[in-house]
Amino acid sequence: MIQTLSDILWGWPMVILLLGTHIWLTVRLKFPQRHIFRAIRLSVTSEKGASGDVSQFGALATALAATIGTGNIIGVATAISLGGPGAVFWCWISGVFGIATKYAESLLAVHYRVKTRDGHMVGGPMYVLHRGLGLKWLGVLFAALAVFASFGIGSMVQCNAIAVLCHESYPVSTELVSSLVAFFVALVVLFGVKGIARVCMALVPFMAVLYVMGCVWILILNGHYVWDALLMIVESAFTPEAAGGGFVGVSMILSIRYGVARGLFSNESGMGSAPIVAAAAQTKSPVRQALVSSTGTFWDTVVVCLLTGMVIVSSVLAHQGITFANGATLTKHAFATIPVIGTPLLTFGIITFAFSTILGWSYYGEKCVEYLGGSRFSRYVIWIYRVLFILMVFIGGTRQLDAVWSFSDLANGLMAIPNLISLLLLTGVIARESRRGGVL
Repeated sequence: MIQTLSDILWGWPMVILLLGTHIWLTVRLKFPQRHIFRAIRLSVTSEKGASGDVSQFGALATALAATIGTGNIIGVATAISLGGPGAVFWCWISGVFGIATKYAESLLAVHYRVKTRDGHMVGGPMYVLHRGLGLKWLGVLFAALAVFASFGIGSMVQCNAIAVLCHESYPVSTELVSSLVAFFVALVVLFGVKGIARVCMALVPFMAVLYVMGCVWILILNGHYVWDALLMIVESAFTPEAAGGGFVGVSMILSIRYGVARGLFSNESGMGSAPIVAAAAQTKSPVRQALVSSTGTFWDTVVVCLLTGMVIVSSVLAHQGITFANGATLTKHAFATIPVIGTPLLTFGIITFAFSTILGWSYYGEKCVEYLGGSRFSRYVIWIYRVLFILMVFIGGTRQLDAVWSFSDLANGLMAIPNLISLLLLTGVIARESRRGGVL
């Protein structure tokens, strides 16, 4: 039933709504992607005298921690096996245009954020829907969906990836691995957003650079097939068939569907999750933080997902025995071509990516629970949520979760709908603030 609902949701209507919003905001804001290098510079520059809970880089690192995860490794491989090499192209396109959407939703999150009684900054699509559009019921719906998503994509799926990988690679039980992951998650989560941000600021740059270096190494080894891989990705994006690699060929519809779905799963542009932590950033300007947040989609999809896709397709062309039908193991086969350290490098990458995603989503879910609980009961419901979240981490690593992947796609899509509605209805506010901030 979950798979059927997910298939219905991720049909043409959702693809058109998501890509259409990406393209509309890109055009309306006069291609904000052109400011990406300015945004990268701002992400490592502090803003003096700004109020917030974490630094701008800390907010970006937390958002990247939640987005750079199994979607970049397993998700891209699954998209290729289901939608063909062309899915990489559509995943990349969703990332390029998704930069504008990530910019817009982060701008609104800071613009409509509020300060709590204890002095913390909170915001996100639920506050935008509530304060910007007067649709409190839709804000409540978004927050509830985000909490459910945090138990799926945010905890169970990620811990399962860690536990299964360690069990297959080393003689350890999934129960032991899950217990250790839950324990370390508890150590970080119980310290709140500042503890999460500190860990993410240290972990994210290191793990991302290490993974990118591994991808570049493989592309150098597959040097003679890189151009052919790029041609196959582009050609397969617009044609129903592609030759070689054991790939039979799928319809262009499937290529777009799985590419866009995995793009959203990876960078979360339009889903409304990353703006929740953007609202906690120390900044005086919504535009400045919006630019910083937009770099998350650039690094996550435009760079990391593209590298993963190129690695997989070039490895299939370069090595007999690897086919696109291998599904989730495609990346594992590709990294195995690096002598000695290839498999351990990928194992470390998946573990750190998944662990950081758990940390980021714990914050998203916590803030949504705080919104649902109201100021009077927020303290109690937050602690209840933290305990449940840690429990879900453990459960996720000890169960077969085929349906959870479908549930994650479903929850992501359902979250995106109210968030995209707010972006379309508040485009005028986004444009006005952008003009004031020198982006338009």
